[in-house]
Amino acid sequence: MISGQRAVFWCAVVGILCSLATGAAEKGKGRKAKGKRPRRPNPALQQIEDVKGLPRVLLIGDSISMGYTIPTRGLLDGKANVHRIPTNGGDTNRGINSIEKWLGEKKWDVIHFNWGLHDLKRMDGKTHGVSLEQYAKNLGQLVARLKKTGAKLIWASTTPVPEGELKPARSDADVVAYNAAAGAVMGANGVAIDDLYAFALPILGEIQRPVNVHFFPDGSKKLAGKVASMIEGALAE
Repeated sequence: MISGQRAVFWCAVVGILCSLATGAAEKGKGRKAKGKRPRRPNPALQQIEDVKGLPRVLLIGDSISMGYTIPTRGLLDGKANVHRIPTNGGDTNRGINSIEKWLGEKKWDVIHFNWGLHDLKRMDGKTHGVSLEQYAKNLGQLVARLKKTGAKLIWASTTPVPEGELKPARSDADVVAYNAAAGAVMGANGVAIDDLYAFALPILGEIQRPVNVHFFPDGSKKLAGKVASMIEGALAE
């Protein structure tokens, strides 16, 4: 009799332990599934439908331009269809490899574009992603292709790099040098310049994240105001 009670007792214990183990495993699976949730798509990269009758504008650039895409679109609501490339524009090498796909087959009225921060970064702390000389050559090639669209072109100078140890390494001295090279290419091709560098520099401490090339949301809105103003001017010509 006692032996039978012990057997029942141990069966109950084993059952409880199995239940706890199963619950823990399911909880673990839930955590894993939770950790694998896909990131929400960046709203700036989502494509828009054209409003009939409005001019078409294309923004080309890296994550800085992604930051000012939505507010620029808002400022030009009812005035232009503001599209952007569906990705981070990266450096000028990526631009050359992707420009045909980004331009597509439809007509553009204004193209506002920039490359630079990814070209001048130093992944190993020493070598630029794209050398200054190659950067200028690549920009010349890209501008020649953009001019074929018949769109009014606006070059955005690369925004300042703050002081501090950045990863990957970047320096504001390089930004100045790369902007100068870009300015020479734009001048030779008659391309308008949206000098975001000069615009941002005096208020950099207010609008840019510390030790980071990116901007606070309000900073991106301020950049958007400058970008939208340049685009409106081009559309009014």
